[in-house]
Amino acid sequence: MSAQHPLFPGNAPEVEAAFQAAPEEMVAEILDGELHTFPRPARPHTRAASRLNASLGGPFDLGAGGPGGWVILVEPELHLGPRPDKVVPDLAGWRRERMPDALGPEDAPAHYDVAPDWVCEVISPSTERVDRGKKMRIYRREGVRHAWLINPVAQTLEVYRLDEGRWSLLDTHEGEEAVRAEPFDAIELPLADLWAR
Repeated sequence: MSAQHPLFPGNAPEVEAAFQAAPEEMVAEILDGELHTFPRPARPHTRAASRLNASLGGPFDLGAGGPGGWVILVEPELHLGPRPDKVVPDLAGWRRERMPDALGPEDAPAHYDVAPDWVCEVISPSTERVDRGKKMRIYRREGVRHAWLINPVAQTLEVYRLDEGRWSLLDTHEGEEAVRAEPFDAIELPLADLWAR
């Protein structure tokens, strides 16, 4: 067990216990030492995340019709920072050189403690405040280089890049545009695919 950071004594035992006891139909996260639970995503949210994974996974994770070089995971549990924060982005990606073995040894924990290079949050009315606030601050603190915020109801994609410790909004794409968005700008992404019924 690693030594605790003097400024971050760890999450309170009752918060950790509540995190472990969260019902399976809920998404549980510990952010800044506080437990947050959300209902499982609604259908538009699930559909957009699934379609995005299909669009990026082939060319970037598998190298099929694209450059490869990435590990892309759906809803990974991330333990980040000294407390740690326990965050579950809708999608996360690591450059292959930073995660050469996505499975690890047989006794590897279910969570990942290496900050990703890219995260995507599919926002909904129940998660938007936390996604835009606490989670974006945690990703910034951990040096996540790119973040996407997708709103499947408004049909928008916001693309952020971390520049000198601050998030820069590179662009907001909407509707049925076909876009090239960092860090996956090697391919054209038809947004209409994300909203498909």
